[in-house]
Amino acid sequence: MRFSVVETGYDQRQVDSCLDELGIRLSRLAARAEGAAGAGREWDEIREEATWLSGLLQRLDLGDATVTRRAGDAVRREAAEILAQARYELDEAREEARRVRERAYAEAVQARRDVEAALDARRRREVLVDEILSGVTVEPPVPEDTPTAAAGTGVPATRVAAGGPDAGAEPPNGRDGARSR
Repeated sequence: MRFSVVETGYDQRQVDSCLDELGIRLSRLAARAEGAAGAGREWDEIREEATWLSGLLQRLDLGDATVTRRAGDAVRREAAEILAQARYELDEAREEARRVRERAYAEAVQARRDVEAALDARRRREVLVDEILSGVTVEPPVPEDTPTAAAGTGVPATRVAAGGPDAGAEPPNGRDGARSR
């Protein structure tokens, strides 16, 4: 960029405008570098912006090469610092993402093992229940008015049927017939 020459040097407004634009672009670049913790595409945009800014500084013809070089070096140093900080933050974010991913994977593997163990235990219980139930035979219920083997011997099946003294009483609560209180 070339500036208009006036009586006392360059047009101050043009120089200030250019510097303001550079400051705005550097601020944007710094903000994008901070926000680029996980976006690879933004790294390319940051590099392009830094390259553009470097080219702009090289195109500036301020007349004093040492001032221009020092300003360009300062801008490059600041851009390099911003880029280094962004890279550091990106590495930190990647490491944290790796730790989170590993922890989530380990938890998922453990959950799967737990579910598989529970399903296996359930299958074993089903097999055991099937084995137990296959040995059980169910006879049809005997109707109440059907005589039983006990009826044929003359022995009443219950005390109520016998009409004994305890016919209306509650049954004893222990082996020896003693009631517990």
